[in-house]
Amino acid sequence: MHLKKLTLYDFKNYEEAHFTFDNKVNCFLGKNGVGKTNILDGIYYLGFTKSALNGVDAQNIRHGKNQFIVKGQFSRNNQSAEVICSYAIGSKKIIREDGNDTKKLSDHIGRYPIVLVAPNDIELIWGGSELRRKFFDSLIAQLDKNYLEHLIIYTNQLKQRNSLLKFSADRRLDYDLLETYDQRLIHSGNYIHQKRAAFITSFLPLFKDHYAFLSGEAEEEVDIEYKSDCTDQDFGVMLKNSIKRDVILQRTSVGIHRDDFVFTLGAFELKRIGSQGQQKSFLIGLKLAEFQSIENVKKIKPLLLLDDIFDKLDDERIHKLVALVVDGTFGQLFITDARPDRSRKLLEDANVDAELFLIDAGKLVEV
Repeated sequence: MHLKKLTLYDFKNYEEAHFTFDNKVNCFLGKNGVGKTNILDGIYYLGFTKSALNGVDAQNIRHGKNQFIVKGQFSRNNQSAEVICSYAIGSKKIIREDGNDTKKLSDHIGRYPIVLVAPNDIELIWGGSELRRKFFDSLIAQLDKNYLEHLIIYTNQLKQRNSLLKFSADRRLDYDLLETYDQRLIHSGNYIHQKRAAFITSFLPLFKDHYAFLSGEAEEEVDIEYKSDCTDQDFGVMLKNSIKRDVILQRTSVGIHRDDFVFTLGAFELKRIGSQGQQKSFLIGLKLAEFQSIENVKKIKPLLLLDDIFDKLDDERIHKLVALVVDGTFGQLFITDARPDRSRKLLEDANVDAELFLIDAGKLVEV
């Protein structure tokens, strides 16, 4: 898959910008704050129908305007396709592919797969379980449309159930309505649990191979442990047994929305004992395994977006990543860097043919 053209209209700090990508490696260079990351976010919108940085669409409109448009021209399986994502204040977001509006945004997820490596990825290790669930959910959803549908159903039913519990705090609980929500939660929750468990089984060997490569074949035992209420217990029974507690708490206290993916080094949690180098290797290993998982299932290489990655890695890991670029492991890459000379030297030393785009204050300028 190849992104041939990208156009931004009133998107973040861009009034209008046009990019043409002829190379597999594309670098956006310029000082911090000029809008390099916003270009990657525009590409991300075309794959995920949303921003990777700001979940409020209205806040991605250029100041003083009332709508944005992101347009991309792709080449996939020797066929061209135009994707347009647009949003106007007070209107529904629109995804249009080759002139046809997508009826459900969820139907678009996975058609143009993308892997993003960004500075805030470290929160996957340091942050709470919700971030790790989101990472794996986003990955599995690109591979399995049924999974995404069940995830949407589960999320909606959970909100309804929690609202009922809050409403029942000082009223009689409507058990018939609760049973309706529970049946839908159980059906979708069991599906999600089974898919998460099966996915981790296939994901782990890929991840461990990449971690070993990045860490210089260090003899360190890394693992990802999937923890869920539903692993050894019946979800329906748990829901029934937790009703009294749920009414008191005014929320659903059991279910796959409490799942976690625990990252370990040896017998301990990575965030507690892992060095900076080990944590960086773990993160990049996750992303490389994400890339490979998508390629294995989709039979196409996803777009790889590397945001400010050279500032976050040491020289050894940077050179290992560049070596993968040279070996043709990746498809099309989009890289941001605040230090143009560094990017030029890294790519020249590796004999990588790259297109360089100099960005200044939301505009493309001559290199």
